[in-house]
Amino acid sequence: MFQSMAVICAAAGVIYLFVPHDDTADPIKPVDYRVELLTAQRAAPYPVVAPEGLPGEWTPTSVSYKRRSGDAWHLGFLTPERQYVAVEQSTAAPAKYIARVTHEAADTGKTRQVGGRAWQHFEGSKYDALVLRENGVTTVVTGTASADRLAEMAAALETGKPSPAASPAAPAAPVSSAFPAPAASAGL
Repeated sequence: MFQSMAVICAAAGVIYLFVPHDDTADPIKPVDYRVELLTAQRAAPYPVVAPEGLPGEWTPTSVSYKRRSGDAWHLGFLTPERQYVAVEQSTAAPAKYIARVTHEAADTGKTRQVGGRAWQHFEGSKYDALVLRENGVTTVVTGTASADRLAEMAAALETGKPSPAASPAAPAAPVSSAFPAPAASAGL
């Protein structure tokens, strides 16, 4: 048994020495979310948002669109300080959806003006969030980042609809307008 263990350890040592590895490399791999954004913009029943004009130090790390889960759009980023910020949108019931994506953060009763809109401020033990409910869709900017970084992300969010001539292989359509104006009768 001792000899078998010695052979296994020697083989592992040889593999470790000859397989290239870089201990200083960043383990976070940025994702390209353009295709998923285009797909979500075409499929979602609401204007899908994504940040436009964020500094290059913001790293996109995750993206998804789940039609069967309330048309849920998710886009995750790391800030320059390596804190997490996510953009979440859905047509699901707002109370349950907000609780799920913010890890049970609670409404503080305060609002923060960002981009001409009053976002509700939520605080929690894990994530804080800014929440905007209008026109049947809930938009949440949440994460471990500071309130200022959450507001920076919220301010950068813009919508765009893909052009009819866009092909699936083409990059995402350029963002052409800010959030649509809230409907006067939207009492969400």
